Amino acid sequence: MEEIFDDRLDRIVEILSQKGRIRVSSLSDMLQVSESTIRRDLDYLSEMGKVQRVHGGAMPVEKTTREAPVVLRQDVNSVEKQYIGAAAAGLINEGETIFIGSGTTSLEVAKNLVGRKNLTVVTNALTVANVLAQEEQITLVILGGVMRHSELSCIGHITDQALREIRMDKAFMGIPGISLKVGLTNDYLPEVMTDRTIFSVANELILLADHTKFERVYSAFVSDLSQVSTLVTDSQTDPEIIKKIESMGIKVIVASN
Repeated sequence: MEEIFDDRLDRIVEILSQKGRIRVSSLSDMLQVSESTIRRDLDYLSEMGKVQRVHGGAMPVEKTTREAPVVLRQDVNSVEKQYIGAAAAGLINEGETIFIGSGTTSLEVAKNLVGRKNLTVVTNALTVANVLAQEEQITLVILGGVMRHSELSCIGHITDQALREIRMDKAFMGIPGISLKVGLTNDYLPEVMTDRTIFSVANELILLADHTKFERVYSAFVSDLSQVSTLVTDSQTDPEIIKKIESMGIKVIVASN
């Protein structure tokens, strides 16, 4: 029986590698076993890190490599990022002090603040500073530090020290990896302490993530999902993932046009 079990698991992994995402019902028909058996098999393979569970089925595990530089990511999922940026900017009230982090989705928040008044924006991202530099009605605080060239942002102990001098009403942050089991992860270890400092000084953490960021795990652990107050994502994000995140007490906003 154990040999049959092992053969079936190997076959499931092989099918996923060939077909990509597949539903439980299809695997059940192909392997001539019950759907409950397939679900147990998929759960086991997921725990072993051999498949990735998705709503109604599974898909091959995606190998997470370091993200491309920010200038090369601007056109990836650009429409979804624009929707997320507009929805996130709608959460900002007059008179607030906010932090906007680095990354292409965070940059869309900044673009939606052009023309706004009576705001203080703190950022470690040159891209964000560039967008808001001419906005005389916005007080812009640019944090120094060690330049991370790929992100055009500042990190390190100088950045961290400056952050500890400021209290923000809201922090708007992107993150490379979001996992329901592992939490928030980054692909660049030296940035982790700066991320954690941002989380600690903001009254409210608003996470910006398009659908490609979910169920990805990178090498550097940043924090548990419990630190997130609000998640802003797009309509392609798996509804089952959204439901589980909401069950943690996190507000989820699905941005669309």
